[in-house]
Amino acid sequence: MTHLPRAMLIDMDDTILSAYGRPEIAWHNVASEFAAEFGPLTSQQVAAAVLDSARKFWAVAEAEWRLKLDEARRVTVRNGFVTLAESGHVLAEDLAIRLADRFTAYREEEMFVFPGAHDAIDALKARGIKLALVTNGAAGAQRAKVERFALSHRFDHIQIEGEHGFGKPDERAYLHAMQALGVTAPETWMIGDNLEWEVVAPQRLGIYAIWIDVHGDGLPPDSTVKPDRIIRSLTELLPREPA
Repeated sequence: MTHLPRAMLIDMDDTILSAYGRPEIAWHNVASEFAAEFGPLTSQQVAAAVLDSARKFWAVAEAEWRLKLDEARRVTVRNGFVTLAESGHVLAEDLAIRLADRFTAYREEEMFVFPGAHDAIDALKARGIKLALVTNGAAGAQRAKVERFALSHRFDHIQIEGEHGFGKPDERAYLHAMQALGVTAPETWMIGDNLEWEVVAPQRLGIYAIWIDVHGDGLPPDSTVKPDRIIRSLTELLPREPA
């Protein structure tokens, strides 16, 4: 597809903002701040236990947990500490809470808009493309990011899971956004970093699905998902000007 569509549905976290990507780096950085409290354990060992716990938790977690990330992080750290205790290394409950809460604060501190994202969105809007920001997550936290990173005026429709009562990959998330923009699926592109939420589910509705692979990792080796297009930056959505 070489021409631009009438509308685009764009994800926020790790599409416009560097938000939750590379959790292994974030957990190792945060754990290193608490190294002196881990006794004989290294911060790397604690971070590894928490990461393993988090992967297991989110693999089966219900959608409601997306609306209470702070609590989810406390649960995953506690579960990681339980695993460490089973191998003979007991860490205090209050340490689990402090570690989890520091991770939440760290993520907020490190968040930023990807280079070129604002300019790309502005250029698309200037071309008359209808734009919807479609993001999962809690109302308060996500709305705060929309305001903090100057996104509100850049979109014709802002759709936050916690405000609307449904989120991706629920069909209603895409259908409601398209209805708000007054467009149909064949006229719409979906752009985001989550293969299920921004590729598989939209494709079922006939939406052209673009996967953003910011870090250039490529599709997982065992993935059967086939994005209609893969980009590394929102700037790639703009047609190239003739030389």
